[in-house]
Amino acid sequence: MSHRPRLMPARALVAGLSLLIVLGAAGAGAFLVVRGTGGDRPAPAGTPLADVTGLSAPVSPFPALTARPSPSTPPSPTSPSTPSPAAATLTPPRLIAIARKTVRQAALRRIAALRNVTGVAVADGGAIRFSAATLNLLAVDAAEYRPWAPKAMAEQPEVWAALARGEFIAESGTAGRYRLQLGGEYETGAGSRLRVAASAPFGLPGVDGLVTKEVGRTLGLVPGVAVLVHTPAGKAASVGPAIKRLLGSGVQIVVIGAHRAVTPPLARPTVTPPPAVARSGTYTVGRPAGYLDLYKLSARICPGLSWTVLAAIGQVESGHGRNNGPSSAGALGPMQFMPATWRAYGVDGDGDGKADIWSPYDAVPAAARYLCANGAGAGGNKLRSAVFRYNHSWDYVNKVLGIAGSYARAYA
Repeated sequence: MSHRPRLMPARALVAGLSLLIVLGAAGAGAFLVVRGTGGDRPAPAGTPLADVTGLSAPVSPFPALTARPSPSTPPSPTSPSTPSPAAATLTPPRLIAIARKTVRQAALRRIAALRNVTGVAVADGGAIRFSAATLNLLAVDAAEYRPWAPKAMAEQPEVWAALARGEFIAESGTAGRYRLQLGGEYETGAGSRLRVAASAPFGLPGVDGLVTKEVGRTLGLVPGVAVLVHTPAGKAASVGPAIKRLLGSGVQIVVIGAHRAVTPPLARPTVTPPPAVARSGTYTVGRPAGYLDLYKLSARICPGLSWTVLAAIGQVESGHGRNNGPSSAGALGPMQFMPATWRAYGVDGDGDGKADIWSPYDAVPAAARYLCANGAGAGGNKLRSAVFRYNHSWDYVNKVLGIAGSYARAYA
């Protein structure tokens, strides 16, 4: 995969916080790498790339689609192991203890027996390489961890259902800092992909993301190195040294909130951002009557992506479904996906229970998903790079964007 984009900027470490370094030592060798995943095929045979005319590129009329009643949208799946918000009694941690190796059950029992300790939970952890950044992840059980989350996060069932499904939950600040696309999928160093399903405020300094313990094992996170401890307010500072004595040298104790700046009088209070969720119906567009409406609905999957780009790709690839292949390279359907790419990005856009590479109702939203995963929603050079990954030719990119400009003027 050449021409790989650097989707994530490097970030500075939080001053005075060595949690990243400790987790990095614990999880050495585990890497989560974002890279461009498209562009695995040449231009379809016979595509006239030499007749690019820039902003005056000709456009094709949009054909009608056979209208059929849209099936009712199924409810969002939930995990039976995920308790309802009312069932979760919140016990947010007052401190985190980070060890260099797995904390044994006997040590956990001794921590739980300490004076002023009212709750103990353990998580797997590690520092994961994520493109140009290094992210700290905790791997937890969704049902067990939920009572330890901030109220704004604990009361969002979509967050916990997504976590239970094995998807990635990003800390709100991390998601904004690195411009993570909700609903986007990113490749890991192990060759698998993680979907960024939601972002939420964790309330845990230095922690960038949550995954399940099963996913954590595939990423190489170290079992049982992070101990979350709940104590009465004001007691964490006295409990910390006792935990450190129990766990021995090399353990790091982070008291949550201990280093926060005092809000000056009359200052505007900080508002905790609510969780953001890429809901399960993100890729559902129904069965619109024509390609024009289908492109417009599908573009909503990727905020910032113009429907005209999808329309231009649809024109170049198949003439809006008039020539669905297979191409000489083996690409199929109205948006000319290679089967391997379809397996990774194909969607059930009309809710009929299957992702069909030949169906425009599935193929067009899948193209939007694929473009978005490669940064198309950011526009500019990111958009050009995403279109290049759709078909590895800069002539193709110029042609598509030229046609997109013509559609924009024609349908202004």
